[in-house]
Amino acid sequence: MRKGRQTFVYERPPRVRAHASIVGPKESAGPLAAYFDEASQDDLFGQKTWEQGESEMLRRCVARAMRAGSLEAETAQALFCGDLNDQIIATGFAARRLGLPLVGLYGACSTFVEGLVVASALVSAGFLENALCAASSHFCTAERQFRFPLEMGTQRPPSAQWTATAAGCALLTAENGPGICVTAGTLGRIVDYSVKDANHMGAAMAPAVRATILAHMEDTGATAEDFDMIATGDLGWIGRDILLELFRESGRPLPADKLIDCGASLYFQEQDTHAGGSGCGCVAAVSCSWLMKRMERGELRRVLLVGSGAMLSPTSTMQAETIPGIAYAARLEVR
Repeated sequence: MRKGRQTFVYERPPRVRAHASIVGPKESAGPLAAYFDEASQDDLFGQKTWEQGESEMLRRCVARAMRAGSLEAETAQALFCGDLNDQIIATGFAARRLGLPLVGLYGACSTFVEGLVVASALVSAGFLENALCAASSHFCTAERQFRFPLEMGTQRPPSAQWTATAAGCALLTAENGPGICVTAGTLGRIVDYSVKDANHMGAAMAPAVRATILAHMEDTGATAEDFDMIATGDLGWIGRDILLELFRESGRPLPADKLIDCGASLYFQEQDTHAGGSGCGCVAAVSCSWLMKRMERGELRRVLLVGSGAMLSPTSTMQAETIPGIAYAARLEVR
């Protein structure tokens, strides 16, 4: 049912039957390495181009989640998925090989959580018995598209984030039983703080994250104390600090010990990612590994997962447009 202005509370909360994550070489050397299901030391994933490599990584990730959940392709009802490439080609080519019904999504780095919100509504309402929610990103494909070809060796400013070579997939089902459930989802709205720097994604997205967290709390009556963790993705270290400052300025401070950011958690600072990680695959892989495995172990019971996206394109950047931000929230609970 709808709750407030932007939130759905799922009367039949979908259960996460299985999840999977795959990362590249740099991510496999970070602090969360032990949690990922597969860590490739080949960022081409056996393919000829980076774009083909990202699609293969995504295909493997979805297939792994299906195997973990004992779901055959013939009984899989929908794949909700997206990536950062033009026309989400990594998703389209992966779905072509998987043979699954596809709902292609684009919410930039918020795509995975956007998928959770939409798919959970359809599963809860009885339109689907199962749904796969996935997203991917790749450092080399994103850099080539949004900023500069890697061959140019362009120097990155300190505020820049490192697009994660990663993919994550969660299998939602309508079946009853104990486990992680998606109990509520909040739609985001575009928030634009007039940031124009494509190398400062944390600043562009933080205001939208704040707006969505507040919307979820106002719609549901929840407070930060109701959650074991509020996990954002992907603001990085700088964007996380900006988010905390925005909450302080609003007179509703957010407890810093409740807030983690997937982009700030994926790498060690000495890995020279500057402001931390970003990309569709960052929040997807971290959520479908470290976060969900901790929930399954009983270390976390209730988490508000907030995915953020910067809705820019190479064209809008060249036309000196500002960068709109968007964020979606999904409430995960162990039942």
